[in-house]
This record gives sequence, C-alpha cells and structure tokens, in this order.
Amino acid sequence: MTSAANPAPLWQPGPDRIAAARITRFQAWAAERHGAPAEGGYAALHRWSVDELETFWQAVADWFDVRFSTPYERVLASSAMPGAQWFPGATLNYAEHALRTAEDPARAHDAALLYVDETHEPTTISWSELRRQVGALAAELRALGVRPGDRVSGYLPNIPQAVTALLATAAVGAVWTSCAPDFGARSVLDRFQQVEPVVLFTVDGYRYGGKVHDRTETVAELRRELPTLRAVIHIPLLGTQAPDGALDWSAVTSHTPHDTEPVFEQVPFDHPLWVLYSSGTTGLPKAIVQSQGGILLEHFKQLGLHCDLGPEDRFFWYTSTGWMMWNFLVSGLLTGTTVVLYDGSPGYPDTGAQWGIAERTEATLFGTSAAYVMACRKAEVHPARDHDLSRIKCVATTGSPLPPDGFRWLHDEVADDLWIASVSGGTDVCSCFAGAVPTLPVHIGELQAACLGTDLQSWDPHGKPVIGEVGELVVTNPMPSMPIRFWNDPDGSRYRDSYFEMFPGVWRHGDWITITDRGSVVIHGRSDSTLNRQGVRMGSADIYEAVERLPEIRESLVIGLEEPDGGYWMPLFVHLAEGTALDDGLRDRIKRTIREQLSPRHVPDDIIEVPGVPHTLTGKRIEVPVKRLLQGTALAKAVNPGSVDNLELLRFYEELARTRK
Repeated sequence: MTSAANPAPLWQPGPDRIAAARITRFQAWAAERHGAPAEGGYAALHRWSVDELETFWQAVADWFDVRFSTPYERVLASSAMPGAQWFPGATLNYAEHALRTAEDPARAHDAALLYVDETHEPTTISWSELRRQVGALAAELRALGVRPGDRVSGYLPNIPQAVTALLATAAVGAVWTSCAPDFGARSVLDRFQQVEPVVLFTVDGYRYGGKVHDRTETVAELRRELPTLRAVIHIPLLGTQAPDGALDWSAVTSHTPHDTEPVFEQVPFDHPLWVLYSSGTTGLPKAIVQSQGGILLEHFKQLGLHCDLGPEDRFFWYTSTGWMMWNFLVSGLLTGTTVVLYDGSPGYPDTGAQWGIAERTEATLFGTSAAYVMACRKAEVHPARDHDLSRIKCVATTGSPLPPDGFRWLHDEVADDLWIASVSGGTDVCSCFAGAVPTLPVHIGELQAACLGTDLQSWDPHGKPVIGEVGELVVTNPMPSMPIRFWNDPDGSRYRDSYFEMFPGVWRHGDWITITDRGSVVIHGRSDSTLNRQGVRMGSADIYEAVERLPEIRESLVIGLEEPDGGYWMPLFVHLAEGTALDDGLRDRIKRTIREQLSPRHVPDDIIEVPGVPHTLTGKRIEVPVKRLLQGTALAKAVNPGSVDNLELLRFYEELARTRK
C-alpha cells in the first residue's frame, strides 16, 4: 500500500491545529533544550527520539515535570532486552502525579472523574474529593498492614471506586491488579492466585444490558480460594450489606478528616505498579508486571503528546477493568484531563448508545473498539445526525485493526473534519507501538505512524527490515513500560520465550505489519495465525474486513492449517445474521468478494456456518486455539477454558476435527 496507490489522505490537520498541538510545542522546546530537530515535523522528531533514546526520555521527564524525590544517575543504565534499566537511583510515585491537579486551587473543584452507568446520567467526582478518598483509603490500607510490594486486587466494574482503589494502592507502593466482574471465578483465580493478594475489593454484582448480575457467590468462592487475603472491602453496587468479615467501602474512605493529605510512598523507578494479564488462551495467563516510573513516563508521552490531552479535555474509552485500556484510561488523570468512566453494555439500550454518552459527557477524545464502529455501521447508526458531537476532536479505536470501511463511516457519520486514530499496542507494554499523531494526515486503513521513543520495524524471517512489505512487528530498542518481569517466572524464561525467542535481544510482538514508504503502519492481524498460501502471506484481519461487509455475515473466523501430508486447509467459519441461510448464492458471493478484493489464493477451501465465533474475555477472536483444535489437540490442552467468553462454541470445532479425520 504505497503513497502512489493511495495518495489522498482522508483527513489532514489544518495549520492552526498543528500549531496548537502539544507535540508541536514539545518539539520546539526540545529543539531548544535537548537538541531535537526544529524542522522536519513528526518524522524528524521520531527519528531523533529513537536515535537519541536517553535524551528523548529525559526531555519527556522534564517537559511533564516528573517529580523525582531522589535524582536519577542516568536515563538508561542498560539497554539490554530483556533487562533494560531505566532511571536508576530515581524515586517517585505514580499516584502523586495522577492527583497533582488537585493541588491547584483553581482546579480542585473541577471534575476529575465523570461516571456514567446504563441510566446515562453522569455523576461527578472532583479532584479534591478524589484526592481525599485516596488519602483516606491509603491510610486504611497501611492500617491493614499493606506494605510496598504487597498485592491488592479488585474484582470491580469500571466505577470511580476502582480508580480510587488503584491510586490508593499505588500511593502505598503496593501492586494493583484487577479483573472485571463478568469474569467467572475460575478465570479470576487463574490470575489472582498467581500474585497472592492481601486485599480484595469486590462488588456484590453489576448491571449490564439492563439486567442485574449477582456476584455474591463468586466473591465467596474467591475469598475461599485466596488464602493470602487479610481484608475484603465490599462495594455495595446493588445495595447489599457487607458479607461477614468484610469491610464496607464507606467505612474505609470516610474515617479520615477532610484535610488529611495522602502520603505517597516514594519508590524506585522500577518498583512494580500493577500486574496485567495476557488473554491466557493456551495456558495460565501471563502475569505481566510494569513499573511505576515506566508507566508514568510512557503514559505522559502517549496521552500528553500523541493523544494531545490536557486540562480542557474529557477522555472517554469504552473498556472494562479486565483490559489494559482501563489502566490507560485512568492515566488520563496525569495530564489533568477529566476521565469519563462508563459501566455497562456498549449497546444498551441500542447500538448507538456510546455516542449518546459522548454527547452527555462532552467527550473530546472518544475511544472505542473497531468492532463497535463496524457494528454501528452495520446497524445504520447516524451519530452526528442524532447527537451533538461537536466537542469530539478525535475518535480512537483499538482491539483489532479498523477496516477501511470503518474509517469512511466515521468520516461520513461523525464529522468530516475528524481525526481518526486507529492505534495498536498491547497489554505487554500497556501502550501503543503505533497510532495517534495529531499533526499527521490520516490515510484510510492505516495507523498514522510509529510512536515516539518506539523503534518500530517490520522484519522479514531473516531479521531484515522491510518497507512496503508484510513482516513481523519488532521493537529494536527498549521502552520504559516493557514488563520488568512476569510474576512467577524466577529465571525469566517465560518472559524471554514470549518476546525474544525468534530474534534474540529484539522484541517480537506477534503481529504482521507493513510500514509504508511514508511511515504509516498497516496491521494485518496476529502473525501466529497468519494465512500462508503458496508463500503469499495474508493477515486474518484482511479477510474479516472484506467478508463482514456482506450484510448476511455477522462475524467470521478464518484458519490456515498446515496438514501432515504437506497440504494446506483454509476454512472460513461464518456466523450469520438472523434469518439468513448459507446457500450456494451466499457462498459464491463470499468467494467472489475475497477473490476480487484480496487475492484468488486466499479464497477459502470451505465455508462453514457456525453458531458463533469464540472470543477472549477482552473481545478478541480466538484463532490459535481453534487452529489447535482443528489439528486434533484436545480441548483441555488447546485452550484455557477460563479465558473464553463461551466455551460451548469451541466444542463445535473440536467435533469438526473429529469428523474430518
């Protein structure tokens, strides 16, 4: 996909917008203070940020006025991957920075959080109130014996109490970890038992899609199966009394006098901040540990420069506490931005509901999934016609690549002067490798550029960088938010195997990408489920984008199977819209669509109707475990049952493998 083939951008920021962008001001300032290039725009700034990695991150720390309570000896003591050592000697606290806006008397009573549930009525929590609650809860955690390095867990929806609990945990120097309450007990225990939490924050239930979901039995099971717990703190979302032996939320956040200042434990730069989990589709989820300092700097850069967020903004991203985007959303507080929390179904009471929330909360950055955008397009939702979305500057999408039709739909149905940021990163770094740049044009189907300080390359199988060709997504220099380690991985072997096995010393992420000759990035899907027909490789995302344009197809799943006899079987599984039949006419149209729009080589061998497409708990299609099932692996070995949204769906593929033999 070169510039010759696709020259006209969908959107181009005007000169005023470029001049006003924080990244523009940062570049001019870094040129004066740190030797960054004053000319050459983003491309020159990015080149400098990876060539002069230490100077760049020092500039980020200075620009955002990071408070080091003890100074750092140097920026990067070792650039080895894994094992990079960032800012040795420095101490700081993430929560102190997240609550810094509360210190400003002019802003203390502004909204830090706007909370919306399925009633769509926003509730405001001010900066001063958030700071007071964090101070009270941090004091209570210390009174319970929680010390730096102890783990504190949350089985919570996306509610203000979850933000308070995370910040209070960080203030104490303890390590936060969370799961959403739609996870069943087994899924939660697969995660929390690894890290042995001493405190558990829980709810009695949650509301989703207009229904109440009671969680009291699950919470009782978690308490039984987590023997390290010293305290359980109950948040009565459904209004129930705290169970026996549990503390009530109001009791642990209201004790302290109003003027009590939070005490922020000053911890080393690489002190653990939180544990995130991989989807765990093929075994126990990886327990990914990221550092207070690494996340602080990475999120300041990503939110304050790439997302262009500041005090006047309102930052909304549809997420749950079981996904890294929730942690990323909370970090909006670092830039003095009002963070919008939504707890509920994205499509309640109708598909277009999220646009109504954007209107009610006056969101300026609206974050969602590519799947939601495509669902709105299919349901013929008209956001700008039905809502006042004039405050939105940027719509950002992640979770999977945003198809070209998604770009066009956002441009046509939200605003024609809309900055569309398709971003791609990972739980592994809790950030983006490529995505939003407020000063660059947007081309249909492309991520704008690699992010600052991210030495992103596309490599062929021999480890050679390629431009304009599909290759492995690699990062050839460390990023501060890369995991400091995995929990329960004492010799680091699981960490090395996950990212550094294919190219030693270089992070291989497991995505197929193309870097275009203008520096933009196209994501083709996971490289471990890539379709390789007669040497022509194609990402599954390309197939989904073409097939799911057809109104009869609700969702699809494509698998490429290397067979023992040297053959290659490529079935396409389709979940049909209601009232649709998979007849010869529809089969022909699917094949013709793929042949004409993609490649004759990637026309599937079989098109098979399925009762549904299985997903991870964070909504990603499950490809590799389905491939393993079709190769004859037993269900118990092919997939971790606690990581799947609907295990029954996988039995279909297991049965198919049996009947194909």
